[in-house]
Amino acid sequence: MRPTGALHLGHYHGVLKNWLKLQHEYECYFFVADWHALTTHYDDVTIIDKSVWEMVIDWLAVGINPGAACLFIQSQVPEHAELHLLLSMITPLGWLERVPSYKDQQEKLKEKDLATYGFLGYPLLQSADILAYKSAVIPVGEDQVAHIELTREIARRFNHLFGREPGFEEKALEAVKKMGKKNAKLYQDLRKRYQEQGDDEALATAQALLETQQNITLGDKERLFGYLEGGGRIILPEPQALLTQAPKLPGLDGQKMSKSYNNTISLRESPAEVEKKLRTMPTDPARIRRSDKGDPSRCPVWQLHLVYSSDETRAWVQHGCTTAGIGCLECKQPLIEAVLSELAPIQERAAQYVDDRDVVRNIIHEGGEKARQIARQTLTEVRNAMGLEY
Repeated sequence: MRPTGALHLGHYHGVLKNWLKLQHEYECYFFVADWHALTTHYDDVTIIDKSVWEMVIDWLAVGINPGAACLFIQSQVPEHAELHLLLSMITPLGWLERVPSYKDQQEKLKEKDLATYGFLGYPLLQSADILAYKSAVIPVGEDQVAHIELTREIARRFNHLFGREPGFEEKALEAVKKMGKKNAKLYQDLRKRYQEQGDDEALATAQALLETQQNITLGDKERLFGYLEGGGRIILPEPQALLTQAPKLPGLDGQKMSKSYNNTISLRESPAEVEKKLRTMPTDPARIRRSDKGDPSRCPVWQLHLVYSSDETRAWVQHGCTTAGIGCLECKQPLIEAVLSELAPIQERAAQYVDDRDVVRNIIHEGGEKARQIARQTLTEVRNAMGLEY
C-alpha cells in the first residue's frame, strides 16, 4: 500500500478487511510501498515521510497481526530494487508501455509530470516485489489483473532465458531418483498424464507432491517443476491473481471514497468530525422540504446504508424516505451510530501504538529482516542464473 495520506474507511472496507482474512489463510507479506509512492509524489516527499508510520499504526489498529503476517517497508529491503534492475535488462519496453494504467494515470494526473522512467517502470518494480518472494497468489481487484499478467510474462521470459542449463534433463532424472521409488514413480506417471493427455489435475498433483519433498535440494525442486512442463528450471514461479471481493465504499458525495475527491472519513477522525460530516452529507435533491417524498436510489446516504445497516434498518429507511415518514437527519442517525461503533475499537488500539512508537518500529524492523532473508535467497538464485555470482 502506497503511503500518500491518511487511511480512510474506503481503505478499510476495500483492502484491509480482506488482509485480515488472508493473514490466517496464507503466509502473507504486507509492505509500505514508499518507492511506489515516489513514482507520483517525487516532488513532495514530505507526505510520504509523514504517512509511512501513521499507515503502519492504522494497519495494526485494524487488526493486522505481525505474528501472523510479515510487515515491512519496501525501501528497507533493497533486494526489491536489485531484482527490479536485473529484470529491466530483459523486459521489452513495449510491455511496459501497454500496461493499461500507464496512460490512464497520465490522463488522470495531468497536473503532474509523469514522463519519468520511474513511472514507466513502476509495473516492473511491482513484478520485482512479487517475484522476490516467489509469491503464489496476489490479492487484487479486477483493475490490477493486468499487472499480475505482466509479472507472469516476465517470470516466463526469465525462466526461458536463464533456466536452460547444460545437461538439464540428466540432472532432472537424477533428482527424480532422490525422491524415493514410490514418489519417483508417482511423479513420472503424473508428468506423463499431463504431457500426453493435458491433464491439468495431474500437473497440480505433481506440483503438490514436489512441495512435500524433503530429500531434494531447492535447485533440484526447480528443475523438477520445469521438467513437469517440458521446459527448463523454474527459477521464478509465475504467480496467480487472487481476485478479491473489494466493495468500493461510496464517499460522502456518492462517488468512490477517495482523498482526491475530498469525500473521505479517515480511520482516526474524531467522533465529532465524523458526525458532522455524515450529518451534512448531500441527500436526494428532490427532498427540499421535510414533507417531500424521496428516492433512496438517488441518495448518497442510501449507498452507505447498503454497507452499514441491517435489513431491518434498510427497510425502515426505504419506507420512511419514499413516504416522507422520516426526515433526512433521522435517516442518517443509525448510520452515524454504525460508523462510530466501527471506528471506536480501531481508534482505541491506534492510540496505544501512537503512545509507544518503539513497538511499531520494532515490528517493522523484525518484518524487514524476515523479508530480506527470503528475498536474499531469491536474489542469489537470480544472480547465479544470470552469471553474476563470482
